[in-house]
Amino acid sequence: MEKKTKRFSKENIIRNVREFVILGIILFFVASSVVQPSMVPTGSMEDTILTGDFLLVNKLAYDLSTPRNIPHTDVRLPFANLLKIGDPEKGDIVVFDYPGDRDELNSEKVLSYVKRCVGEPGDTIQIINKVLFVNGKEFPRAPKMKYKNDFVQSSDSNEPGIFPPTSKWNEDNYGPLVIPKKGDKLELNLQNIKRWETFINREYQREVVAVNNGKIYIDGSETNGYTVKTDYYFMMGDNRDDSADSRFWGFVPRENVLGSPFIILLSWDSNYSLSEIFKIIGSIRLNRIGKLVN
Repeated sequence: MEKKTKRFSKENIIRNVREFVILGIILFFVASSVVQPSMVPTGSMEDTILTGDFLLVNKLAYDLSTPRNIPHTDVRLPFANLLKIGDPEKGDIVVFDYPGDRDELNSEKVLSYVKRCVGEPGDTIQIINKVLFVNGKEFPRAPKMKYKNDFVQSSDSNEPGIFPPTSKWNEDNYGPLVIPKKGDKLELNLQNIKRWETFINREYQREVVAVNNGKIYIDGSETNGYTVKTDYYFMMGDNRDDSADSRFWGFVPRENVLGSPFIILLSWDSNYSLSEIFKIIGSIRLNRIGKLVN
């Protein structure tokens, strides 16, 4: 009888451990699909969001989806959008997977960016002397939007790192640029293929664009056009002079959208290292705790 009791006890332990692991996996997927804590490392959204703000992101703002990566790692997971709830709108503050530098096929690291959506699929973006226009109308300024300086780059001055490649624009005088939407037909030629090369490669998730003997090929087939596969958005920081955003690295695919931050859980001066714990505690901004993000 004693041996039988021990055997059952061992079986119970194994079963309990297995159930605990399964429950942990389920809770991980549920929690990762609903909310996401996010630390703000830069001042690109000042003064709406400050460096050192610790945000809680509503991941049900636009979709219900499975986790995209193992937390705190660059290990990506196959993910699926289980339910579409809505789409980002102009003026929304959006958290999204960084699509990569301008000429990158994919970002090497898993990075969550937070910016303001200023353009939806099909919109036309233009910046004239730092003033943003969308579809010909001045875009409303965010209440706490700021500029680092009053200097305006001339429209004759182009920045080498600006998006898209070959454009002769800068961050203060930019566009007009139409944001692609699903089903758009792009006309391709030898003059503009460099502009669209990375964009098309990203849609295929591999390098498929080639130019040989004056002819354009996509995935081995000669062509002079391309049909866009998904919707895109244009994101900008509220701190316009200190923001690496869509002006520099391009459009954000709809599938990269993660959610929208809705509350500040904690805020402190992020210039201090973790070893300076007392300075961190002393720098906590009590007036920002519990503040809604808008």
